[in-house]
Amino acid sequence: MSKENAFELHAEVRTDLGKGASRRLRRLDALVPAIIYGEGKDPVNISIPHKDLAKALSNEAFFSHIITLFVGKKSEQVVIKDLQRHPAKPRLMHADFQRVSANHAITVQVPLHFINEEKCQGVKNGGGSLIKAMTELQVSCLPKDLPEFIEVDVIALGLGEAMHISDITLPKGVTSVDLTHGADADNAIVSVLPPRGGATDEGDTESDSEAEAE
Repeated sequence: MSKENAFELHAEVRTDLGKGASRRLRRLDALVPAIIYGEGKDPVNISIPHKDLAKALSNEAFFSHIITLFVGKKSEQVVIKDLQRHPAKPRLMHADFQRVSANHAITVQVPLHFINEEKCQGVKNGGGSLIKAMTELQVSCLPKDLPEFIEVDVIALGLGEAMHISDITLPKGVTSVDLTHGADADNAIVSVLPPRGGATDEGDTESDSEAEAE
């Protein structure tokens, strides 16, 4: 991870727990209640300034990077595992962070970046539409191997064709969690849908014309 994409957050331990306390944190102090757990240690309830967490979340890379979380005088290496947002307002309600260890694999959702969309054969030559069934992929790897994103090159994808998880090349040390469940979990990532009123409709038109001529 480059220094430009290093993520750091500062938090405070919170001892006043419960729904009422969480509401007061959000309303009066502009703080987001959160929790740190994992790696055989006790969970720690914390609070993070809303503006700091919101700023970090505006960067897509935040979800697929190791985060340094400073709690008092100590620091933890974590990844974000869950985030609750207000259903109607631009407000963060709660965050879950999981501790990571250099020697233990972690499971993270990594964004998919699609390249050569305009040059895709099925779109450029066939007039089809590119349909993205997935925008992120759940992977397992050691923290040092965690990719910021995974590229999916669609240039050779033809009309009516699809790319599955097994069709993309994952970085060294990274495995797809879905594929560990067997061939039935090799889901489509992206496909090229034929244009509406395509070959089928044209065939029907020709048949109709022949019928009229008879």
